[in-house]
Amino acid sequence: MITVTLTVNGRTYRADCEPRRTLADFLRHDLGFTGVHVGCEHGVCGSCTITLDGASARACCLLAVQVDGSEIVTVEGLASDGELHPLQESFRKHHGLQCGFCTPGMLATATELLKENPDPTDAEIRQAISGNLCRCTGYQFIVDAVRDAAR
Repeated sequence: MITVTLTVNGRTYRADCEPRRTLADFLRHDLGFTGVHVGCEHGVCGSCTITLDGASARACCLLAVQVDGSEIVTVEGLASDGELHPLQESFRKHHGLQCGFCTPGMLATATELLKENPDPTDAEIRQAISGNLCRCTGYQFIVDAVRDAAR
């Protein structure tokens, strides 16, 4: 076992884990951040996307021990003081989620996009979310939600 210390959503956590434990499993099962979804376990679907030291990352492709000392934001960390983040509110308003499985990863990806490009075109939004798979929405409602949140 190796002790890993992480700051997740502004709070520091210290826990033991096996060296081979993925960051996704560590966040979900050891720390209780169940908004980190595990889909393909190969980094292809995007459902495990989190913000790691300010940039989006696939938690299923990282080991928890690799990110010791890092700062992480999960979907649970977007809302503050009981209020949804504007992007979360926009997803709700525009029906940018259905089953919700891809939503945490979409939100993490869109948050990074809007931080880097506060006024993206629809094509830029589509390009940004192209690495996140969604089987329910057809993507248009997600694009609408990101565009509206950018305003």
